[in-house]
Amino acid sequence: MSRILSTYGGILVAAMGQTLLLALYGLLFACVIGMVVGIMSVLHNRACRAIAAIFVNLIRGVPMIVLAYFIFFGVPYFWNTILQIGGLTLTALQAGTICLALNCGAYMAEIIRAGIESVDVGQMEAARSLGLPYWRSMQRVVLPQAIKTMIPSIINQFIITLKDTSILSVIGFPELVNTAKNVVAATFLSFQTWAVVGLMYLIVILLLQRAAKVLERRLKYAK
Repeated sequence: MSRILSTYGGILVAAMGQTLLLALYGLLFACVIGMVVGIMSVLHNRACRAIAAIFVNLIRGVPMIVLAYFIFFGVPYFWNTILQIGGLTLTALQAGTICLALNCGAYMAEIIRAGIESVDVGQMEAARSLGLPYWRSMQRVVLPQAIKTMIPSIINQFIITLKDTSILSVIGFPELVNTAKNVVAATFLSFQTWAVVGLMYLIVILLLQRAAKVLERRLKYAK
């Protein structure tokens, strides 16, 4: 293990940085997707609720590795060959971000929907009775209360997304697992390499879990 750390430690740390960057990009776009779809799922419009339900069920029903292959290989092929528009290429980072954003976005939508529904319906009714339109009531009254309950779940989703980045090694993104495969191929030290990688994931995830618990306590006692 000491040989792996001394020789390849810097490479593995850089790969962990790429892993965190990809997870962060995916989560940021997932928050946007989740907010839009989550709000659509609580609207009094059947079409919006149906679209939100189809998106969530479709994305959650497809394994992420299949989604990654589809985005990285299938979408450019469809665009360039079948539509014959040409010119579309996706880097591993772009395809990985899209894949994570869609996958995480479907789960974020459910987190946001549950957060909005956790706010007493009387809050919206009171805001509307004061003359605020629906969207302003949602923005000023409902969402600020809902976000307090969502944040711990969002951090937990980030942890899940971070672990899901390992799947994207199949499209060649230089995240930690993909880099570890190259180290194993060069050294044949499989046990030591994967032990280091597992320890790196464990340290980062434990730190994130600790941050989630601290934030949850602060939100619990915040006025």
